[in-house]
Amino acid sequence: MSRLTIYNDRNPELNSRFTDFDAIAGKLNEIGVQFERWQTDAEFAADADSDTVLAAYQDSIERLKQQYQFQSVDVIALKPDHPDKATLRQKFLDEHTHADFEIRFFVEGCALFYLHIKDRVYAVLCEQGDLISVPANTPHWFDMGENPDFKCIRFFTTDEGWQAQSSGDDIAKRFPTFEQYRADHA
Repeated sequence: MSRLTIYNDRNPELNSRFTDFDAIAGKLNEIGVQFERWQTDAEFAADADSDTVLAAYQDSIERLKQQYQFQSVDVIALKPDHPDKATLRQKFLDEHTHADFEIRFFVEGCALFYLHIKDRVYAVLCEQGDLISVPANTPHWFDMGENPDFKCIRFFTTDEGWQAQSSGDDIAKRFPTFEQYRADHA
């Protein structure tokens, strides 16, 4: 189940929690974050290649490509046996920004986005079927867990794709990891 927890950025103990999809989407919309749920009528195997996954969501992808002028779309999948999972996880755990906005659609699995806006931190547990956008220049971090297990469609408005600028803030260390968050909300 998708979840949103809104924390005080100085005191993670002070928070509000939401599990209703419409409530999550409404709260995120207030801060300029798009949160949608997509479905497909096409069936495909868990080990389906990128072309098959993209074809299954073609109508929704085309809508977003036209709306935002995306230059490229790809599929990324990380599984618990990935040899570089620890390095990749660490790369995304530091708070960072992008000059461009970031959109991810979860085809399978789940992961946790943290958005740091003013004096609040919005933790969004995204699961299969969820689409989230992170506005340009929004400080955020991403935790896929120690044993990542997800597949996402990524959208880019530039051919260079994902480029991050570290904020230099160690705020992510004060908030629950993916595993802690899931345990706290079980």
